[in-house]
Amino acid sequence: MAYRNLKEFLARLERERELRRIGLEVDPELEITEITDRVTKASGPALLFERPKGSAVPAVINLLGSRRRLELALEVGHVDEIAARIRSLLDLPRPQGMLDKLKLLGRLGDLDSSFPRTVKGGPCQEVVKRDNFSLFEFPILKCWPEDGGRFITWPLVVTRDPATGRRNVGVYRMQVLDERTTAMHWQTQKHGAEHFREASGTAAKRLEVAVAIGAEPVTALAGVLPAPAGMDEMMLAGFLRRAPVEMTKCLTVDLEVPAEAEIVLEGYVNANDLRTEGPFGDHTGFYSLPGRYPAFHVACLTHRRDPLYLTTIVGRPPQEDFFMGYAVERMFLPLMQLAHPEIVDVSMPAEGIFTNLMIVAIRKSYPGHARKIMHAIWSMGQAMLTKVVVVVDHDVDVQDSREVVWKALCAIDPQRDVEFALGPLDTLDHAARLQDYGSKMGIDATRKWPEEGFARPWPGEIKMDPAVKTRIDALWQKLGL
Repeated sequence: MAYRNLKEFLARLERERELRRIGLEVDPELEITEITDRVTKASGPALLFERPKGSAVPAVINLLGSRRRLELALEVGHVDEIAARIRSLLDLPRPQGMLDKLKLLGRLGDLDSSFPRTVKGGPCQEVVKRDNFSLFEFPILKCWPEDGGRFITWPLVVTRDPATGRRNVGVYRMQVLDERTTAMHWQTQKHGAEHFREASGTAAKRLEVAVAIGAEPVTALAGVLPAPAGMDEMMLAGFLRRAPVEMTKCLTVDLEVPAEAEIVLEGYVNANDLRTEGPFGDHTGFYSLPGRYPAFHVACLTHRRDPLYLTTIVGRPPQEDFFMGYAVERMFLPLMQLAHPEIVDVSMPAEGIFTNLMIVAIRKSYPGHARKIMHAIWSMGQAMLTKVVVVVDHDVDVQDSREVVWKALCAIDPQRDVEFALGPLDTLDHAARLQDYGSKMGIDATRKWPEEGFARPWPGEIKMDPAVKTRIDALWQKLGL
């Protein structure tokens, strides 16, 4: 059964010994970050700070900061099970008879339960505040010493495309500017930013926004996932959790939010009101610089009677966001393979911070195949921001960084096998020559063919005779080594 809300998931984590309650008073300014950073890097549990300084609302952090908790959230034994479900839907056969049609209906049941369901009201509206409220009621973190202020770091930001009416749900950090105003850090390539640009061209120059904080884990994760263009993130969440996400209409804006959320902020951004946001200690492990972003004006605050504040930190990897990136990697591999079936596997190492490095194993079929895949990656959704793409042969385990480094470096002639291109880059890439734009590098680390200018035989890899390995296996204990 899918978790209804964040509290149900925390109860499961507690039963699994994956949650630690902190009863001591801890300051949301820097102290919660320092504790969480140490716990995450030690592969520790989720944390529930019951007495954050200056707030009566407990703070939850490191919710998905391990593969085990990610699997508990998705209710699977391994994240690859989700990829298998996605692959089965992408590979739907054309039914030939009644039995085939019945089998197909069973598989389409996954999609039927995916569509979000609208309900009246919900726990997220148990308490309604239109006046006399402050964002500082909540234990919003100042994560790192040089941050420009306190930041809401795991908001589900809901907007609607002014042209099509389609909903988008994304996670964009929000710096608290005063009791009822935040900055909205919409990066250039994000759908929320596109909605804002479209709204800026209208007479009203205004875009309604709703922000949900503290949904059950899969719904919270769905805001991070790069859903295919046109797909509702809440439908994706329903597919992943095998149950529809219940949505409720906001009180002051024409938007819907998860009914079981802990906290909801309703308001608007205006094209004429840009504020300075940042700096912010980012997932790159460096501070992102201040910039001008729209101000989000909170007109109404609703929450549960006993809300929890869900947050996360980013910084020097690995952090919790690495495990979210791992989910992205495994879930969207089937979509990459649908367009490019020669792809065997991909890996985005923690140190690559999502956009800096992608390693791709392919089943090579023709000269230049690796270069075709580099450019394919640079044309696929958010993968377009990948700064370095390394393409290896199908028999390289891309999940084993030691094997990748060894085999890739033994396979390249740098002048011949490195390709450079110009294109869009992550807004947070501080090394780029310009914001959002710079160079990319592709490395062809596959075995080279004669048609690719390699005139000599490619050497064989050293491997022991299997019969010898078997004999030594039988002797190993007797050797006492």
